[in-house]
Amino acid sequence: MAAKLTPLAKILIAMTIIAVTFAIAWNLGLKDYWGNLGKSDETVTNGSTAVLKNEPKEGKSFFGFESASSGPLGSKTNPLKVSIVSFHGYAPALLANGKSLTTRPGSAFDQLGLNLELVIQDDIPTLSTIFESKAASCAWRTSDFWAQEQPNLRNAGLDAKAIMVVDNTQGADAIITNDSSINSIEDLAGKKIALLQYTPSDGMVIDAIDNSSLSARKKQSIQFVYINVDEGTAGVRAAFNSGQVDAAALWDPDLSLALKATPGSKVVYSTKTATNLIYDVIVCDSRIINDPANEEVLRSLVKGWMAGVNQARQNPDDAVDALVKTEEFFTLLAKEQGAGFIKGLFDNIVWTGLEDNIRILGLAGDTNHYERVYRHFDKIYRKAGALANPNSPVINPQESFDYRFINSMMAENEAAKKEAEKPEFTFSRGERDRAAVKPAALTKPVSVNFATGSFDFSKLSKRIIDTEMVPLIESNGSAYFEVSGNTDSTGSRKLNMRLSRQRAQVVVDYLVREWEFKRDRFVVSGNGPDKPICNEQQPGSEDLNLTQCRARNRTTRVSVLSR
Repeated sequence: MAAKLTPLAKILIAMTIIAVTFAIAWNLGLKDYWGNLGKSDETVTNGSTAVLKNEPKEGKSFFGFESASSGPLGSKTNPLKVSIVSFHGYAPALLANGKSLTTRPGSAFDQLGLNLELVIQDDIPTLSTIFESKAASCAWRTSDFWAQEQPNLRNAGLDAKAIMVVDNTQGADAIITNDSSINSIEDLAGKKIALLQYTPSDGMVIDAIDNSSLSARKKQSIQFVYINVDEGTAGVRAAFNSGQVDAAALWDPDLSLALKATPGSKVVYSTKTATNLIYDVIVCDSRIINDPANEEVLRSLVKGWMAGVNQARQNPDDAVDALVKTEEFFTLLAKEQGAGFIKGLFDNIVWTGLEDNIRILGLAGDTNHYERVYRHFDKIYRKAGALANPNSPVINPQESFDYRFINSMMAENEAAKKEAEKPEFTFSRGERDRAAVKPAALTKPVSVNFATGSFDFSKLSKRIIDTEMVPLIESNGSAYFEVSGNTDSTGSRKLNMRLSRQRAQVVVDYLVREWEFKRDRFVVSGNGPDKPICNEQQPGSEDLNLTQCRARNRTTRVSVLSR
């Protein structure tokens, strides 16, 4: 057929084919590539993801068609992909990557021989979606969020493990209000609080309320206003700023923006006090972790990220610059609030280096806070109905974390281990006394039983202290505490006052002796019958009878005193 065509016809047909091919290619991506040629090596935004102007998009051919990755994981042709969101906690990774979402020459990751691609997914897909779509091999999760998602991941026939802690929120998550009558968690009774369901904010609020002295009825009186997940924390902030609710649970940057925009707003309770409650971890697909060929790749990821932590600590301005250059959210935030606002966010978060990982993971001999938090929030979220399958088996926290990489770095760095053995916070009587004059953030009643007229307690009472009081103290790592003995209204007031103080002192002595908490963290007081939780004149107001009401008043209480 072609042999019968004239030369001119053949040329016209060839030109038509070329034109159609070029048109398809132009619309599929060539116009973006051509339009960026010769421009400065900065970033442009594509939705919520920033891409380098002079680099072709990973995973696409020249004409924009999807191409399969090739080569070993972590190589230039097959970079290790890590899913993150727009959050300042991940600034160290951006610095270690050369202030870029893809590894730049001379960066910390490049020097380790690792090619890393940070994939911004602000819509937060599930881990099963991320791993099965191959959008990334690893992803961020908060330790509490990870506790609810790992069972769901196993139900999908997959699994993963965390390999490092990358940040520790210490003030970046908080319950806030502009209602002058709300000064503690107990004051939330009968109020409205806005938040996102099944997020760290939800977990923090549930934990605080569970540990409060509120009765079951008063706990139920708190109105949870769950904002649509599509609106995100901006929706929570809008509800708070507009006065639709009395309080809100938020995380930065929306937390700081809400406090700045709302006159009279204040923090009621935050991770500035509950310092050992919320951690961000990097979780990797078990199929990647279990392949021996990838061990050095993941080790380089951990080492490079830790190098980025050092860079960020030494030069916070560089961390701000990295965020603004690579993440559209922070580009806009810098324009609206200024770079100084972003830098101020760093005061509420700890980028966790090797020494922090060693401490948090209990590798220096102290409590493994990561596993404690994982176990604790697994119970919270199961009870709240967050699991896709509520009958999912409980996962041992040890199975959720691969300790190889932090352990190997610790073995090579004795100085980091020594640093991890030091107390994270110092405590003094002067600071304790100043904290004691402020309202307690919350007060937890603990039923430590004593024999009538005695201040000796039993093994059962010790177990109650260990399981109900100690976790609260460990979660609130920077806090001081008031431990008070309390009685009901029966008997001699004078005797009750003396006995209640003796009982509180015995509890503190036990905490100092057996758990090695600093004595200067504790205020000891005996309230006798003077600070009842339940009104013995009207026990029915708490759905209790008189006997139950008096039992609630005969408790040892531990009040959280924020610095």
